[in-house]
Amino acid sequence: MVVSSYELLKLDRDGHIATITLNRPERLNALSPDLVAEFHAALDEIDAEEDIRAVILTGAGRGFCSGADVNRQLDTLEGRQSASPVPEGPGITALAAHIRRINQPVIAAVNGVAAGAGFAVALASDIRIASEDARFSCIFVKRSLVPDTASSYTLPQLVGHGVAMEMALTGNIYSAAWALGKGLVNSVVPGDKLMDETIAMANDIAANPPLCVRSIKQLLNGHDEDLDDILPIEHAANAPSTGSEDRLEAVRSFLEKRPPVFKGR
Repeated sequence: MVVSSYELLKLDRDGHIATITLNRPERLNALSPDLVAEFHAALDEIDAEEDIRAVILTGAGRGFCSGADVNRQLDTLEGRQSASPVPEGPGITALAAHIRRINQPVIAAVNGVAAGAGFAVALASDIRIASEDARFSCIFVKRSLVPDTASSYTLPQLVGHGVAMEMALTGNIYSAAWALGKGLVNSVVPGDKLMDETIAMANDIAANPPLCVRSIKQLLNGHDEDLDDILPIEHAANAPSTGSEDRLEAVRSFLEKRPPVFKGR
């Protein structure tokens, strides 16, 4: 097994399979700017390796990815300077397009909560296998935001307009069984079997002709709109809420573990 050196994620290779494990378990693998930078770097590293034929994406601990780091968002909303500068390069919202753009098919092994941008990362993966403990939330509205990281496109593409609207407008948390019934995931397996099942599928894919596998990914995703074109549309839709009182209240109430009081301004 070959392991690359990162601080906030693990990148392992075993034969023709690479596994990216988001590794901030104490924060349910929330996407800090530094983790996002490493995530993009790992995707670039894998994309350049012709011997890698399939990629598994998962999270350490009990979460897959809880989305953006809310503590960092509160600092920004309250005008405080964070102790660590934001790394240069593409940010969170570019992750979905990057996952779709790499040559190898990506299988998300969703081991726990996938919310917000973490939910969007799972949606951008080519295949999703969930543990019975997995939970899914298009939680953006609870943070006074609209779905981003291309999820405004990928979610209705997977589940249809009505279910996408339900998830986006409520921000509710849904079980793995519910997700399976709506076509959000390919399969649900016991937690202790999740990686075995995911590796088995990755090996099935990797056993096929590599050039053909890469072409299939490009072909089936080639009917999508360019996900990079979705990002400015999402950004514009977020503009009315981004600096609002409700946006600050959404973040504060979450961190203070109390019900929010929204005022529409």
